[in-house]
Amino acid sequence: MGFFTSRRSKRAVIKANASKGKRAERVVRSEYEMAGYKTQKTGKGHDFKATHKNVFTGENDTKYVEVKSGNGELSPLQKKMKRRLGRKYVVERR
Repeated sequence: MGFFTSRRSKRAVIKANASKGKRAERVVRSEYEMAGYKTQKTGKGHDFKATHKNVFTGENDTKYVEVKSGNGELSPLQKKMKRRLGRKYVVERR
């Protein structure tokens, strides 16, 4: 049967992984906010958008951030967004 011995333990593992991912997302988001970025929750393809205005040049620095905890892989949609956004798409691993 593999790693999971019962349906209940599989659910417990999935729930624990989701909790770990949410915690990692909160930590990364707070790190961006402490660095002076304004963060905004986004839809599909990334977790949040971080925007920072350079005081000297007046330019906006925008990053689309996806947070992965453990060995999580990007979904097909996330890979597509990464190709489309290029350097603006940041994957933070925790």
